[in-house]
Amino acid sequence: MSNKKIPEGYHIHKNGGGLVADTASVADSAHVGEDAWVYGNAQVYGNARVSGNAQVSGNALVSGNAQVSGNAQVSGNALVSGDAQVSGNALVSGDAWVSGNALVSGDAWKVSPLCISGSRDYISASAHGVLSIGCVKMPVGDWLLKYKEVGKENDYTEAQIEEYGLYINLAKEWFRIQGLEGSNE
Repeated sequence: MSNKKIPEGYHIHKNGGGLVADTASVADSAHVGEDAWVYGNAQVYGNARVSGNAQVSGNALVSGNAQVSGNAQVSGNALVSGDAQVSGNALVSGDAWVSGNALVSGDAWKVSPLCISGSRDYISASAHGVLSIGCVKMPVGDWLLKYKEVGKENDYTEAQIEEYGLYINLAKEWFRIQGLEGSNE
């Protein structure tokens, strides 16, 4: 970025070399990569990383160990926190929250991706028709067939397995209503 002209009202972030608007707030511990932008009243804190061609804008907050990468955009009043990842061409906007171990990737979403904070792990729509629960990611149709087995393998209680079965069915209906079933269901 050192050979590029710095637009008026911006500065280069010392950890990564990305552009940060003077109106935005980025912690020294955060990383803003060379081709990334943080602008508006956006805030990036903790060990968060913004890299690739990613943009964080509006009143968005990226914190913790969260990562925004690729061509992803986080805008509006959106929150990306914890160990969450937003990547690819994903768009997180409005009042959306992506937190915990959630992963949002691939093509842009027309609606805020589903994210549920269960009693043990987060459940997130990580792609069209695909759910991530804890560290396991698979199409919702596969979850419906395997959630009891996966739950037992990961030491979930019977009550937790039943709880997560309800969430998986809810997610299946949410994907259907939003027209986001994907091709792997």
